[in-house]
Amino acid sequence: MNIHEYQAKELLRAYGIPVPPGEVAYSDRAAARVAEEIGGNRWVVKAQIHAGGRGKAGGVRIASSREELREIVDRMIGSRLITEQTGPEGQLVQRVLVERACRVDREWYLGMTIDRASQRIAVIASADGGVDIEEVAREHPERIHTEIVDPATGLLDFQCRKLAMAIGLQHRMAPFVRLLKRLYRLMCDKDALLVEINPLVETEDGDLLALDAKLSFDDNALFRQGEIAELRDFDEEDPKEVEAHGHGLSYIALDGQVGCIVNGAGLAMATMDAIVLHGARPANFLDVGGGASPEKVANAFRIVRADPNVRVILVNVFAGINRCDWIAEGVVRAARSQGVDVPIVVRLAGTNVEEGRRILAESGLDLIVAEDLDDGARKAVAALRAVEAGYEPVPEGVRA
Repeated sequence: MNIHEYQAKELLRAYGIPVPPGEVAYSDRAAARVAEEIGGNRWVVKAQIHAGGRGKAGGVRIASSREELREIVDRMIGSRLITEQTGPEGQLVQRVLVERACRVDREWYLGMTIDRASQRIAVIASADGGVDIEEVAREHPERIHTEIVDPATGLLDFQCRKLAMAIGLQHRMAPFVRLLKRLYRLMCDKDALLVEINPLVETEDGDLLALDAKLSFDDNALFRQGEIAELRDFDEEDPKEVEAHGHGLSYIALDGQVGCIVNGAGLAMATMDAIVLHGARPANFLDVGGGASPEKVANAFRIVRADPNVRVILVNVFAGINRCDWIAEGVVRAARSQGVDVPIVVRLAGTNVEEGRRILAESGLDLIVAEDLDDGARKAVAALRAVEAGYEPVPEGVRA
């Protein structure tokens, strides 16, 4: 789960990590009030959306007067900001963060995330702050410095000092060590997956300041993080993903035309790869999970069909905890009650597979049955090509 920058900074402030004075505003008048309260003669206005690259897209502006501030905020709120991470449709700006501008001498990148290889927290630092850190990692990997934290000891002082020396912060060693230790405690306390400060700056007064911040949290830990769960902004998420979450489904919208309904994240990834291998693109990632009831499968169909780009649906289930007869009942129920008008390819294997195939065969529906993963992906792509060419949805030779 992601949260807004202003929410992230409130958490940083609660852990004693210095951030610029500022407040969120929902209108130009509120922004002017915030500017008066925090003081100063220059202010930074930041669009609050769940996407990076806001600065390049005009989502970060500096105002030198109250009148200019109100004009910027009025123009920004209600607009759609298009960045590299939003797609061509952009995201609606409903609020802005107004902060007092400060003069910056130097910038650094500082982040913490989960290192999959070691299964431990990795602390990442670079002297190249305020820029796209992924680009730095690609072009100048030697400028990225990492320390892996042993959970038995936690982040140690010598690791903090080592990073400070590597990125040229030895002159602010003590405050940097304190900041890193507090950031690590925040990550552990709140079950965060990512804590990122980009840039961490040194002001002309010599203070370290988290000028921009991003925090992401483990969805599976939200049951014990009530305070974090309350920060979730459903307006910033795909409505289909929100509905899927309510039904216990894992759904991520993609840009293809083959809708996927699969059990298990690994099989879902393999299914998407197989679709790409055969020349098409998946329209979504959807994992129905273990013990999927017919109702759950029918809900999955409704969510997948809500994407107007879906031209074919591929159901790929290898049942263990799940049962193929439940999946088959869900497919038949959805096809009948929802009036599904796109080809449906079904591959079933595992528990109660014969009963599941019998339910499909006796349904009277024009379903395409596949033998295995590769066969299912091939038939789904063939059906898609037939639909695109204006043939019958399920051309001869595609049915199993």
